[in-house]
Amino acid sequence: MTPTSDGNLLTDHPELYEERFPDPDRLAARWTEDVLARHGAGPRVLDVGCGTGRDAAWLHHRAGRRVTGIDTSSAMLAHAATHHPGPDHHAADMRDFDLGTRFDAIVCLDSALLYCHTNEDLTSFLARCRAHLTPGGLLVAEMRNGAFFLGGTDLLDGPSVSTFTWRDTTYTSRTTLWIDHGAQLLRRRRTWTADDGSPAQEQHSAWRLLFPQELRHFLTTAGFEVLALHDGPGPRTDPPWSEGDLPHGTAHSDRLHLVARLTPRPDNGDPTP
Repeated sequence: MTPTSDGNLLTDHPELYEERFPDPDRLAARWTEDVLARHGAGPRVLDVGCGTGRDAAWLHHRAGRRVTGIDTSSAMLAHAATHHPGPDHHAADMRDFDLGTRFDAIVCLDSALLYCHTNEDLTSFLARCRAHLTPGGLLVAEMRNGAFFLGGTDLLDGPSVSTFTWRDTTYTSRTTLWIDHGAQLLRRRRTWTADDGSPAQEQHSAWRLLFPQELRHFLTTAGFEVLALHDGPGPRTDPPWSEGDLPHGTAHSDRLHLVARLTPRPDNGDPTP
């Protein structure tokens, strides 16, 4: 059977996505709130790549923040509005969004920042962040760590196979990762099969591999001060972050966590710090 390549099984079916990647304790949202509180962020938060909306809703209702979420997936946004209501949700691209307002913090979780595949994409995103942050506002991101692949091949020793059951249907994914060195991308090919007789689906995606010093350069050039850049602990590390954990000072594991503050610029009318 030749797999079809239309759509994306998980992002086209948000309930299936949440089943495949459960987070019943809202670990990602609690880690985010810990970072925001520790760095004194104000209440207005923009969640870039909000997905199913569960993290944005937790920050909105449980942490008392005023949250807006953006995503390019109409299915994800519809699911967020229905199943995780409270925040405002908008269809928008992270490279050119214009919401007409400013926020005290922008968060970008689960490697969403790495969908900026080119230098131009990343520069555009950071410019949009600058336009939407208050002076001194925070950018918080959690992503794969490009530096890990300088010596670590664990994630490339595949393909990997994963199986789970949802609504009496068993789904199996076969995933292969490889590095496109020229484009500096981690590419993924994933084939889904199900025991309900539906055709197999083949999906292709990629993430930019950013190195810590490279990321510092982009941020500094865009007018940010990097406050923290470390490999953990975080919501996707092993072991995962728990209440009271402080960040490491290293950056050699497969996840990278960023906290940066927008530097006020008096020449743009921003107040001095």
